Amino acid sequence: MLTLFHHPLSPQSRYVRLILGEYGVAVRLVEERYWERREEFLLLNPAGELPVLVAEGQPAVPGADIIAEYLEETLPAAEVPDRLMPSSAAERVEVRRLTRWFNDKFLAEVSGPLVLERVLKRYMTREQGGGSPDTEALRAGRHNIRYHLAYIGWLARTRDWLAGEHLSLADLAAAAHLSTMDYLGEVPWNDDDAAKQWYARVKSRPSFRPLLTETLGGLPPAEHYADLDF
Repeated sequence: MLTLFHHPLSPQSRYVRLILGEYGVAVRLVEERYWERREEFLLLNPAGELPVLVAEGQPAVPGADIIAEYLEETLPAAEVPDRLMPSSAAERVEVRRLTRWFNDKFLAEVSGPLVLERVLKRYMTREQGGGSPDTEALRAGRHNIRYHLAYIGWLARTRDWLAGEHLSLADLAAAAHLSTMDYLGEVPWNDDDAAKQWYARVKSRPSFRPLLTETLGGLPPAEHYADLDF
């Protein structure tokens, strides 16, 4: 049994959970308040960041991108024939480019600041960086999400899925970050119908169901969050 150290509103954790769900891999979830910097957790990942995947008797696998590559390399092809990473080199480059876009750029400009300011700070002490939300960071994140949503809409209008003809890691990365924003009611869906319809397709997949049924104590999701038809 695999164990995933995660946080319910960590976009990178959600990305890994979606991959595991698509591949039908069972996992034990352990919620980690990484800002508390527990010694036991730091022994697994000295960087103190989520997510971390642990297989019994094996070294811990830290970080969403590394976990994704680890799963692609270790899961037998016969067990999961429909892979999330395409076979051709050129297609793999595009999947990796878009996955990095969301796990790095979208995280830095949108989901990271908004989750921190709206959610995580309420659980942190002053010494850990907690306190009142930074209104400038919130304003910037809400501004930035609009051009990211427009980019997703453009990709969705020009391709079957974000990186090409098939569902890939790129779709799961984008959906993972958007789902955290959607939980908080921060996605201006009326801005781009193509992006909204693409997200509805991903949101309707069985791998998404566990995310849609979870709630964070004291912070209920937006009313439409679990509605497959918005």
